[in-house]
Amino acid sequence: MALIKPFKGIRPPRGLEQEVASRPYDVLSSEEARQEAEGNDKSLYHITKPEIDFPLGTDEHTQPVYDKAVENFKLFQEKGWLKQDSKDSYYVYAQTMEGRTQYGLVVCASVQDYLSGAIKKHELTRKDKEEDRMMHVRINNANIEPVFFAYPERKDLSEIVAGIVKNTPEYDFVADDGFAHHFWLVDDDKKIQDITDIFASIPYLYIADGHHRTAAAALVGAELAKNNPKHTGKEEYNFFLAVCFPDSQLRIMDYNRVVKDLNGMSSKEFLEALSSDFIVENKGQEIYHPQSLHNFSLYVEKNWYSLTAKTGTYDDKNPIGVLDVTVSSNLILDKILGIKDLRTDKRIDFVGGLRGLAELQTRVDSGEMAVALALYPVSMKQLIDIADSGNIMPPKTTWFEPKLRSGLVIHKLN
Repeated sequence: MALIKPFKGIRPPRGLEQEVASRPYDVLSSEEARQEAEGNDKSLYHITKPEIDFPLGTDEHTQPVYDKAVENFKLFQEKGWLKQDSKDSYYVYAQTMEGRTQYGLVVCASVQDYLSGAIKKHELTRKDKEEDRMMHVRINNANIEPVFFAYPERKDLSEIVAGIVKNTPEYDFVADDGFAHHFWLVDDDKKIQDITDIFASIPYLYIADGHHRTAAAALVGAELAKNNPKHTGKEEYNFFLAVCFPDSQLRIMDYNRVVKDLNGMSSKEFLEALSSDFIVENKGQEIYHPQSLHNFSLYVEKNWYSLTAKTGTYDDKNPIGVLDVTVSSNLILDKILGIKDLRTDKRIDFVGGLRGLAELQTRVDSGEMAVALALYPVSMKQLIDIADSGNIMPPKTTWFEPKLRSGLVIHKLN
């Protein structure tokens, strides 16, 4: 059962939210953060990517950089750019992209639920990335950035949220990328109790995005519990910041691949090799999008191709085998192009669906890459099936948009 609780959020006063709010730390480089924060002392990047306050090229994983995050977090509070609410509350955080709005509840999720598996994951995490975020949580004694969860839609919960969002939002702005962000405070005692009770009847929560942040938050909470001789289980560090969306409202975008070379083959030889496992159709120079599961889009030598996996080359009864990332990794990247490990091979790169297939074409036409492969997006059902089965998705499978903006609310661990 999903244990959640309200909390006294630390957040910008109304009117400062757009200056403070930033993209998640892991979707942009230090240099991009430096550019986005230029001229804005209130940008959360000064806390989440504090290397921007140091000379170019400074290693972001050094102690002075972590210390700068603490100094800036304290400064933001002293200057009143971040203030703590006086009452334990929930929050509704909605995002609008291309006319579609998804409504999330901002809660504190349970460290124990993560450790026990009641919060389910679908990706592996890397220890170095975990440790970096653990350091950030430890040293600030706070979850500065939220994680992104999904839950099986509940009509009663949706009705509560629908009632809340009829009120004037606390924050309402359109970010530079054109996505709108809306935010409401939920401090009514009955609504708080109802939300808590409904979540208690939801068996599992699912990590949609932010596996490293989730692991880091939970592991720091477990550390603090272990090191506290008077630990009771009710301390604030037993919980971490999450935004929970109903699964029916979420959309996973395609996550595509570009490869530097054809493994010593000509494009004609490459296409002939593909024909053993795929029906290959030349679609000409107009961009071709995958039409369904097991249909792929390939761009090579100024032409787009449709690749349809032949029957028998995939296993629709296996939650991993049915995935197009599995099919393409096995039959194209490994079998033909010799790419064995998507995590470490330098010949391959990945392009999130938000950039569109034109980005794939540009990278091949420039000569930087030899071939591009576009995949049909994974569904939320596939993600949940994999998490429920205890399996792990292959690397670079899911791309969620819009991303959560950090800085709209922060959770302190004491």
